[in-house]
Amino acid sequence: MASLFEIGAGKALGYTSGGAVTQDTNKATGVTLNQAAGQITTSDASLAGGAEVSFVVTNDKVAATDVVAMSLASGASTGTYIVSVSAVAAGSFTVTLSNVGTTAGEALVLNYAVIKAAAS
Repeated sequence: MASLFEIGAGKALGYTSGGAVTQDTNKATGVTLNQAAGQITTSDASLAGGAEVSFVVTNDKVAATDVVAMSLASGASTGTYIVSVSAVAAGSFTVTLSNVGTTAGEALVLNYAVIKAAAS
């Protein structure tokens, strides 16, 4: 929910439009999506069992004090991947994919939303 300051500044309440991007080359390749919410489809390159890979999402809507929520929407075998946001900076966030199963080469669909926040 937007703060009174945001309402007064004309910021949208509730739903925000999003975007989509598909990762090229491999699961370590960075992407750019300048939307407050969106969907990222990863490369279908293989990731070994027990391995992790990270990639940067460049996004001009992200501030260093924001929270980025992310979920695995589809494309993964059950129980194979854990997805997390491992870093947030002004203009970007880092996604880490952990393969907790066996080697898999799947295109994962990840949903994210930027939650505007402020340092106290």
